[in-house]
Amino acid sequence: MSLLSPRLQLRVAQKQILTPGLVQMVTVLQLNRLELKEMITQEIVKNPVLEESTEEPGEEITPEELQPLLEGETFADPSDKQILEASVMNESATVDGAAADVAINGNLFPDAEETAAAVTEPAAAAPDALLDTPPATDPFDEIDFGSFFDDYLDPGYKSPAAESVEKPSFETFLSAPVTLGDHLRSQLSVSVMPDEVRDAAESIIGNLDEDGYLSASLEEIAAGGEHKPEHVEAALQVVQSLDPAGVGARDPRECMLLQIESLNGKGGVAWQIVSNHLRLLETRQYKEIARLLGRPPEHVEIAVKMIQHLNPRPGLRFSGAGARVVEPDVFFIKDGEDYIIQMNDEDVPQLRLNAQYRRMLDRDNGATKEVRDYVRERYTSAIQLMKNIEQRKQTILKVCQAIVRRQTEFLTHGLDWLKPMMIKEVAEEVGVHPSTVSRAVASKYVHTPQGVFELRYFFSEAVQGPLGGGTPLLLLKRKVKKMIEEEDRTKPLTDEQITALLQAEGINVTRRTVAKYREDMKIPSTHQRRVRN
Repeated sequence: MSLLSPRLQLRVAQKQILTPGLVQMVTVLQLNRLELKEMITQEIVKNPVLEESTEEPGEEITPEELQPLLEGETFADPSDKQILEASVMNESATVDGAAADVAINGNLFPDAEETAAAVTEPAAAAPDALLDTPPATDPFDEIDFGSFFDDYLDPGYKSPAAESVEKPSFETFLSAPVTLGDHLRSQLSVSVMPDEVRDAAESIIGNLDEDGYLSASLEEIAAGGEHKPEHVEAALQVVQSLDPAGVGARDPRECMLLQIESLNGKGGVAWQIVSNHLRLLETRQYKEIARLLGRPPEHVEIAVKMIQHLNPRPGLRFSGAGARVVEPDVFFIKDGEDYIIQMNDEDVPQLRLNAQYRRMLDRDNGATKEVRDYVRERYTSAIQLMKNIEQRKQTILKVCQAIVRRQTEFLTHGLDWLKPMMIKEVAEEVGVHPSTVSRAVASKYVHTPQGVFELRYFFSEAVQGPLGGGTPLLLLKRKVKKMIEEEDRTKPLTDEQITALLQAEGINVTRRTVAKYREDMKIPSTHQRRVRN
């Protein structure tokens, strides 16, 4: 018979612990330049010991004073294997146990009375296991923090390359978005009409969808806005006369008719085709349209070209997501036969530590324990942020160096020279995890001699190309699109024929792959592309 009783058990297990510093490093790495600027600004507001370096002189901590803090920061990591082993082996020792507790809890500034022995004799207080065991590899050990803090703590520091390289103006990436309703109301405000019609026109504009179509019936608008039916009818004509042409339509047919009418084409061949033979137009039966209208085929072809230039969604250009501000995070600058990789650090606040708060760590100045703990925490957080920002910079530079080595021909000659490149391959070359490379290139843009590209643009899977070489999927899609653009419209290429042409060039693809890429590029099928004479 078993008895239930409380018991204590000691187990040894391996766990992956994400420290706050590691979480912040991952977060900072995936930020682009604009997001990093915003984050730094927020941290300066929240952390009083952080400040932006300026040309004005200010009191700051020297690198020599910061170096002990950085060494203590390494002990603050609870995943440090040596410290954990030392704490288990020497838990009975008072001094050693106190030192291990300080390291695990991240207390980088021990109180003078509480840890006098650790302060006066740091070498004796260190456990033997910690002294004999080689330190674990730290991702920050490769960073030269001496030169790093010289750069960040010097108020007048500027990169020499940043002063000499001419970069594209920030104004080229800006625009002021205007909504469809604002655009229509601005025209409505200068139009002459009765107040009742104007009110009804406002109600109609409020019922337009993002494509510019009227989403409610005239009866619903009249009932909802307490307008008279005749006023709503007059208001609809006013809205449909505004720019862009076709706005206020209730279906695609009416939208195209309004655009043709705005071009003084009412009653013409294009008008008649859209009004009466839209189904034949969709199936490309131009010969049948010419017979029904009693017009020469040349007139129908001219009318069809005109219809093809109409916009079936006139309001979309005003109802999009708005302008997206893009600033290059990196520059690939050609210097002779080589390329210089330069981070775009302009307008990014350069951080330094304010030394005035250091006095609050001394008990002699009258600071309470709560104040000292708060200042310790703020200094630790500030140093961690500065290290993570530098780590982000170094990781992005290493990834960009790998990209330049692999894509030099693309940077020199253009898109046709793009080579397949996988994130895993670059990660092995740089010596990091693939997820690190993925975060390093996420939402970041590079300015190259060929234009501005997203860093992810350079990564593409490969298909077997001529002579056993790899062909990027991007170039394969371009080939498929070019073949379709150059085909005979009366006898368009089928997916099987496109597959055969690609295989003849030595590119090993299947029909299903070609069909998938064609659908990804929103290219119609063979039947839909065929022009019937």
